[in-house]
Amino acid sequence: MVKNIQVLSNPIVSQTEGNIVSSMGHEKVMLSVENGKYYNLGEVGGVIWDLIESPVTLEKVVRELRSQYEVSQTECEEQVNQFLQMLLEEGLIKVHG
Repeated sequence: MVKNIQVLSNPIVSQTEGNIVSSMGHEKVMLSVENGKYYNLGEVGGVIWDLIESPVTLEKVVRELRSQYEVSQTECEEQVNQFLQMLLEEGLIKVHG
């Protein structure tokens, strides 16, 4: 299993199964049935979570976020990478290929 998403040039990522996700206002919260932990994904994290419902490239996630939010390409890539890395370390996403 890939432990560091940042080493890949344009990874394809998707959600793992077995998570219970709910909206609370503008934010999403999640319970991982696998590890028994709760997560507050926040507003943008919730958008990312929705975008990775099926396998998608990091590039597409960044492009979609930039169409919704005013953020530079570099900052968006860095923040998305950091968020996805946290999800990967918690076993909440899969990296394909």
